[in-house]
Formats: sequence, structure tokens, C-alpha cells
Amino acid sequence: MNESAVQKADKESVQSRQLSAEAKALRDEAARILARAQAEGRTALTELEGMSLLAAMGIRTPRFWLVRSAAEFLEKAGAKEGSPKGGGASAGAASLRAAGPFPGAKAVVKIISPHILHKTEVRGVEIVENSIDAIASALLRMEARFEGTPRDGFTVNEFVAFEPTLGHEMIFGYRFAPDFGPIVSFGPGGIHTEYLASKFKIGAANLILSPRVTDRAALEAQLKENVIFGLLCAGLRNTVRELEPEALARALQRFLDAADALATAGIGEFEVNPMVLSNAGELVALDCLVTLKDYSKIGLARDGDGMPINAAQRARPVGEIGSVLKPASAAVIGVSEKSVNNGRIILRNLIQNGFDTSRLYVVKAGVEEIDGCRCVPDVASLPEKVDLFVLVIPAAATPATLADIARHDAAWSVIVIPGGLEEKSGSGAIVSEMRAALDEARARGAGPLINGGNCLGIRSVPGKYNTLFIPEYKLPMPKGSVAPLAVISQSGAFAITRISKHPDINPKYTLTLGNQMDLTIGDYLEYLADDPELRVFAVYVEGFKPLDGEKTLEATRRISESGRSVIFYRAGRTQAGAGAAASHTASIAGDYPVTKQLFAQAGAIVCDSLDEFDDAITLFTLLEGKVARGNRLAAVSNAGFECVAIADNLGSMTLSRFGEQSVEALGALFRNARISDIVDIHNPLDLTPMGNDDAYEGAFRTALLDPGADLGIVGIVPLTVMMNTLAAEPSVHGEDVTREDSIAARYGRLARETDKPFVAVVDTGPLYDPLCAELERRGIAVFRTADRALKMLERWRTSPSARLK
Repeated sequence: MNESAVQKADKESVQSRQLSAEAKALRDEAARILARAQAEGRTALTELEGMSLLAAMGIRTPRFWLVRSAAEFLEKAGAKEGSPKGGGASAGAASLRAAGPFPGAKAVVKIISPHILHKTEVRGVEIVENSIDAIASALLRMEARFEGTPRDGFTVNEFVAFEPTLGHEMIFGYRFAPDFGPIVSFGPGGIHTEYLASKFKIGAANLILSPRVTDRAALEAQLKENVIFGLLCAGLRNTVRELEPEALARALQRFLDAADALATAGIGEFEVNPMVLSNAGELVALDCLVTLKDYSKIGLARDGDGMPINAAQRARPVGEIGSVLKPASAAVIGVSEKSVNNGRIILRNLIQNGFDTSRLYVVKAGVEEIDGCRCVPDVASLPEKVDLFVLVIPAAATPATLADIARHDAAWSVIVIPGGLEEKSGSGAIVSEMRAALDEARARGAGPLINGGNCLGIRSVPGKYNTLFIPEYKLPMPKGSVAPLAVISQSGAFAITRISKHPDINPKYTLTLGNQMDLTIGDYLEYLADDPELRVFAVYVEGFKPLDGEKTLEATRRISESGRSVIFYRAGRTQAGAGAAASHTASIAGDYPVTKQLFAQAGAIVCDSLDEFDDAITLFTLLEGKVARGNRLAAVSNAGFECVAIADNLGSMTLSRFGEQSVEALGALFRNARISDIVDIHNPLDLTPMGNDDAYEGAFRTALLDPGADLGIVGIVPLTVMMNTLAAEPSVHGEDVTREDSIAARYGRLARETDKPFVAVVDTGPLYDPLCAELERRGIAVFRTADRALKMLERWRTSPSARLK
């Protein structure tokens, strides 16, 4: 088997995660610190052990003494005479009144015990006067309070003075997420944490970062949108900044740089709360909580460096994904001879798509042929190892059939249609049997790739097949030119409803994955990233398999950096939605704020609603090849309210200024249309309902092609009798929106003549759906309101795909 692009990309991503010398040193130091905890069977470190890790990372921590008792503290402090709160000799009393070991008016005394992780709740922290007497007294109280509690001792800490105001207390954190691997978080600490997180939009209060996608430039860009950065580093009105931006970025970068080392050491979570801005202008970690992770409990193993990996995924022959997408031979099991069941629909779909019937087989005993395709009695009787095997049989029969396919090395890939496997309770035995058969085959270098189960399968235009078992009369497939679009969806129903909603967009691939029991979202996205014909990837995810979120992130970043677009929607955002997603696809539900922030940093167009997802598919696909040279917008409508709506929703765009030649051309156009007395020449242009098709086309053409315009929007309120905007109905009117003189045809020609992007708005009811359909058929992205159009146009204009052209 030749090494595929996917395997090369996988190797490159693994190599990129090899630890630097500094990270290896931190990993080794962490291993040394963790050794005692692991030997004692602990799942968390003491604060002192955590502070040692922070010091190794280069993070400032308070200075401290570790003592076992008040007596040891007094001995260490050199106060050997007298006793706390006692009336010893005057020299001893003077010694006791002396300052503690560190400068300042106060000191902090803490208990250090592996059994006490939250010290404040049990009065395990005291802030006292910075004198030997007061410190020793606090130590005596703690000795009494925690008598019988196993402990390492107590720390006497430097008191770090800071202003307890908003922004001065922060949380810095690391955790290992089952789907994304190591991630870093930052946000407000202290009493403001939960409140601000609930009131601000995602990313404004709490940042989520990943060493996979957050480089220094991305980190600095994210910080500029953060409320804590604004308070500390930007300087509010009539104030000066309290912390240099570089200092905050540097501290977060240390966590990002340490993330892989912490993961290899087996650290599951590392929270510093609070990290404060001291009165001396330093970032200082005052407290931390570190917990350990058993990766085997989330289905992960470790590589040679100790980095968590999904070993089961690495054993798959992912180099054969091409066999799934462009098979030259195929077999189907589950085809009815006498009725039209799902298997028969799939067989007929393959035939109708032009699949070579001489290499298309049906596994069915007692029948010679079905629909002109040769039948064989069982898997072993197939005349060749097929590229693709489609299973349309009950779930209970699936494991034995898969075992047969694996045992006889009968196929390179398998699409498992039935559900009731991993997402249904009580299916463990079925899945175990299936896994055993695959493991045995893969151990000897065979074993197919599996797409599904619980999916509708795949529609591949270059592969000439379609397993979406929906009859053509229920779901007409898009025709015409192939769009540079791949739809990758866990949900089969979601994928086919997108096809239904976008009848004039013909995706090159429509992939439904269901449970991702073998092939995953990340596998497909990584493989298809190397297809130069694909420019837009629409991805719908309900949950990731272990570490597949990380793989999908890296593929998204690679696609975005190449100037192409990943449109991303994550379902299962609420507790109820996550539960439904888990039962539907048996995947890790994950944390939506984490997912949204990380994919946005990777360059994805992360959509907050299904409408937005559909809008993005339309716009990014139809504007492919257009160039965003700037933010100057030319706008035309025939309704005053729409002109106002356009001006109100510009975002970072500005209205273009018409040049002298354009002003002259528009004046002549309006005089010829006899509307010059009622239409002023300014942007947006309001043509009023008196403008006819000629005026409408000419005005928008002039405005868009003006050298001062970079992109355009044309609002069509089509109710005026002056325009041809209705479907043909000869007995009622003479309009026909499909004619070549219609406004739809005119704007279709304009779109072909220029590389400037523009969109259309048709803000009316269903009577004008044929106009919208005709505009889209001719390559124009149509929206039903101006604000929705401009929001998506702005997202396209600022996306990596538009900026890199």
C-alpha cells in the first residue's frame, strides 16, 4: 500500500508535535514532581508541587518557607527565645515582634496536604501580620485545626499586594480535552469569573487557545478582543495601561509552549486561580490546582514521548480513502429482488449515476442478476476485491458480514448504512464482534475502511455513485456543473436537507458519517484538503471521536491557510442537545465555547445558526473566484426602507463614492428612464418603484463597476409592474422571469463579466420564489433580507479565502 497524502499529513502533524528541548526538560521535571503523587495513588498534586511546575514554566510565584510546625518556623527564623503570645524575656519578645521572612506588612500561611485541595473552604489559609509572632500563632492554630490530617507541612508565603478590582485577578489554565487534546484557557478570576462568562459573548471574557492553531499572531489577535486585556493593557479613557501587552501575551505563550509537555506528563488539568497583577506590576500566580489524567479511560494510548494518541485510529488503512470516494468496483448487500427497498434504491442510484455495471455486484443467493448487475451467493464468491462494499442490512447481521468481508479481504472500503450499533444501548456485543474481526484483519495488513454506521452513505460525483437511499422523485439531485464544494456531515438527514435547500449547487462530494465508527470527520477533511478542485468545505459535527477534534482543527487550518473556506456548524451545544447528539452519533459531545473559539482561530467560518450555515454555503460557493479588493460597497434598491437597512448594517464596510464618469452615466440613465426628477445620485441608490429593468440593470452595473467600489448589493423589491419578476402565467400577465431580458438574466451576465463580488436581496413572499431560484440558477447569491445579506457578505469579505486572493 502506497503512503497517501493523509498518512503523510498524519506523520507531519505527529512530527510537529515532537517536543522541543525546553519542553522535554519541563516534561522530565513534571515527571519528577508527579512521581510521588503517582506512587501514592493520588489524582491531584499539592499546591507546592503545582507551584514547582509553574516555576519550571517560568511563571512568577510567591516566595515561601516550608515548615512542619510552628516550632520549626521559629527555629528557622532564629527566634529561639520566648513563645508566641507569651511573656518571655525582652530579647525574645523583640525577636518575636521582628518582621517575617519576606518584605511587606502581611504574610500568608497555608496548609500543604494532598488531602486538602480547596484550602479556603476548610480555613487552611490565613493572612496575618508579617511578624514572627503572628505567623507562629497562625501555625499553631493550623496545627490544632488539622491535627490528624496527613500533610507535608505548612508554607509561610510572601504576601503579594494587588488591587482586588476587575481585571487584576485572572485565571490561567491548561487541560487535556478528549476531543482536542491540550488546550489553554484565560479569563477573569476571583468573584467575577462566572458572572462575566455568562454576560459576555463567547471569547470576550474567557479565551480558549490551542498549541495546534494558536500561533503568536493569533494569540495577540485574540487578546485584543478580550475584556481583561482591554482593562489592563489597552488603557481606558484618561488612564494609562497597567500592564504591557507583551507581558500578558508572554505569560500565556508559556502555557501554550508547555501544553504538550504537560500532556505527556499525564496532567489532566492545571488551573491557576488567581493569577494577579501585583502592585509592583508583575503577573504572579497565587494558587493552583493540578489534577492527573488516566488516558486509557478515554480510549487513548501513548507514543514514545508519552504523548496521548488514538492508537486504534492509527492502525487504520486511511490511505484507501480514495477507494471510498472514487471506486471502480462495488458490491451491495441487502437488495430486494421483488420490491423497491433501500438496497434496491441504492443499486439503481449507482446505475443511474453511470457506474460501470460490469463491476457492480449484488450479494444475494439464488438470483442470477438484478437490474442488469451480476449476483453472487456470498461475500467469498465475489469475482474481485471491490473498492466499495455497501451494507444495507439489519444491524444484527452487520458484524458477521463485516467479519466475512475482512476474513476474505473482499473490499477496500465499506459503507455501513444501518443504525442501532454504537448509539443504541445494549449494542456492545455487536460492536465488540465487529471490532475483533477488523483488528484481526488489520493485524495481517488487510481490513477495509468503514464509513458509518447509522448513515445515509455518500454521493460522489467523480465516483459516479449515490447511496443516499432517497428516490429521485422525493429528492431530485442537483444537475449541471459541479460546485467546488464538499459537504461533510455526521447526520444523513442534515446532508440531504441541504441538497434539497440548494438545488442549484451540485457538490462534488456529499459525505454522511453517522457514528464515525472508523472513518471520521478529521479523516475526510484531511484527505480532501489535498484536492485542488475543492474550494469550500461545509462541515456539520455533533461530536468528535477521541482526538479527532484536534485532527479536524489542523486540517481546517491547512485549508484556510491555502485560501479556501471551511464552513463549520457544531450541534449539541446545550446539555439537552449534547445528550441528544451523544445518543444519535455516540460521539464526544464536547464544550461548544471551546469548539467555536478553536475553529474560528483555525480560520473556519463558524456558524451560530442553521440559517447562517445555509447562507454561508450559498455565498461562499457562488462567490468562489470573486476578489475582495476592499470594503467599499455599492448599493442599489428600489425601496427607501431597504436603502436605510443597508446603511444600518454595513459592519466594517463603507459606502463607495461614485466617480465623475459614473455620476454622468447615472444621470443620463435616469433621464432616459424618466426618473431623474425623483431619484438623487448618492449611495445607496434608491431607484423607487418607477425604475424599470433597463434602469435597474444599468444603475447597478454602473455603481458596481465604478473604480471606487469593491463589492455590491442590489435589493430587488419585485412588486412593481415596471419589472419582469414573476414566473410565466400568460393568462394573467406577460412576465417570465426565465427570459433573457429578465432582471435575473441581466444580473447573471453581470456576474460572469466581473470578478467583483455582489449579492441580491429579494425581501418578499413565496410568489417571488421563482425569481430567487432563477437568480441562484444563474450564479447570484440571494438573501431575503438586507441585514442577513450584509452580515454574510462581511463574513465572506473578512474570511481567509477572500483575503488571500
